[in-house]
Order: sequence, then C-alpha cells, then structure tokens
Amino acid sequence: MDDSTNINQTRRGVLIGGALGATAAALPLAGAQAAQGAAGAAQTPAPVTSKVTLSVNGQPRELTLDTRTTLLDLLREHLHLTGTKKGCDQGQCGACTVLVDGRRINSCLSLAIMHDGAEITTIEGMGTPDKLHPMQAAFVKHDGFQCGYCTPGQICSAVAVIDEIRQGIPSHVTGDLNAKPLLSVDEIRERMSGNICRCGAYSNIIDAIKEVGGVKA
Repeated sequence: MDDSTNINQTRRGVLIGGALGATAAALPLAGAQAAQGAAGAAQTPAPVTSKVTLSVNGQPRELTLDTRTTLLDLLREHLHLTGTKKGCDQGQCGACTVLVDGRRINSCLSLAIMHDGAEITTIEGMGTPDKLHPMQAAFVKHDGFQCGYCTPGQICSAVAVIDEIRQGIPSHVTGDLNAKPLLSVDEIRERMSGNICRCGAYSNIIDAIKEVGGVKA
C-alpha cells in the first residue's frame, strides 16, 4: 500500500516537473517570436500611393489611393457607390460589372490606377427613381430580379451586350465572323453567361434584354 502510494507520487512529480520544464523552455521562444513580430511590424513600409483622376457617372473625381486598390473598392469604399456589389471577388460572378469608357469589366479584377482619366458608369449613373434607364424599367416589368444582389451587374452587362452586338463585336456563338452578329436569344445568353443569378431569374432577364434590344421572338 505504501509502495503504491510512493510510486504514484513519484509519477505525479515527474509529470509536473516535465510540464514545468516544457513551459519554461517555451517562454523564451515565445518572447523571441513576439519581439521579432514587433520588429517586423515596425519595419513594414508605408503603402505606395498614387493620384487617380476619374469621371464617375459624369462627375470628376480625384483621389490618392494605395496602388493595390481595385476599381471595385474605389467605388464602394472611397466613393460609397455601393450599388456595385462585391460577390466572389474573383471575377466569376459578374456582380461587380461596371462600364469603363463604354465597355463592361469586372471591377474586382482591375486596379483603379489602370483607369486614370477613364469614364466610369455604375448602376447609380444608369438612371434615377423618377427616370429609369430603359433596361432598369424592363427588369422591373419582366421581374428580372429576386433578391436583387446581382441586378446592378446584370443591368450594366445587359446594356453593354446590346451595344456590343450593334457594334458588330462577335461572340463564341456568332456563326459568321465576317457578318454582323444578330441580336438573338443565343447571342444574349452567351454574352450574359458571365453574370450569375443565384435566384435563377435568367429567363426573365433574357425577356428584359429582348424588349430593350427589340427582339420579337
């Protein structure tokens, strides 16, 4: 009985001693790592900035930005134009689509400094509640949205799609590259394929674009 008690006490003492030793060894290492982290933080250089001048929805804007700022973050965080949405932030969903000099782009994939001097049009510049853009009115008429999160990008993209077809810019479904593409349902579907609607309002979106584009069938 006494031997068993002594053995247990000895084992307990070994375990306690080992834990204390490990803790003592770890403390200097943790302190050194913390000191290195503080030194590294102190040495982090300030971000590189650049002046950017843009026209956004017809208004001149001049900002000094971190050169890593995307056009999407410029619009949302600096100009507070939150109609343009941040969806995947990887250029896959189309929620951040805006028009730059009349051409649609995914603003999450483009640096703001790349567009110095450009004309940017966001959903806020498409129309007003009292005077909707024809595409906005068509989306309302045909119920082309449900949750509405993707709708600003859908509308910006839809406006650009009609302009692309009228300019004769071909797509992957254009049958004859030597002929002007038709404003057809197939062309609309292909060109809008980069704009994802998680609510599945695709057929209504197509109907809205058809109406604005003058497609009868």
